[in-house]
Amino acid sequence: MKKEDVPQDMGSLGKVTREVVYAKDNSGKYVTELSTGWEVKTKALDVAWKDIEERVNAARQKVLNNEASPLLFFMEYRLMDLSILADYTGFWQWQIKRHLKPDVFAQLSDKKLQKYAEAFNVSVNDLKTLNVNES
Repeated sequence: MKKEDVPQDMGSLGKVTREVVYAKDNSGKYVTELSTGWEVKTKALDVAWKDIEERVNAARQKVLNNEASPLLFFMEYRLMDLSILADYTGFWQWQIKRHLKPDVFAQLSDKKLQKYAEAFNVSVNDLKTLNVNES
């Protein structure tokens, strides 16, 4: 794409940051150019965030229905999978799978709950009550 054709549509982060893209200048050499966004990319990101929001809401409902522990909700909310959570907490993935069961989660020690709370950047009480800390 030519330098003058780089999209400047106001994207999701257009007021906060700009993206570096490569374009050809008048002599045909590749140069970097700043873009405030691209409408197609913004729409794709909106669809992805909507999907994430639906997954978070479904996880919250499973916890409220006592089908899963609060770990499921916070994993979805913080965009973590078993591997990432295992890395943050030091627990084995099979242990986390067990802790996803409400009855097992209810029996966890304060020390284990604290590890999870730190991984999700919430207090132990917030972990238990699904309260999201936005700080």
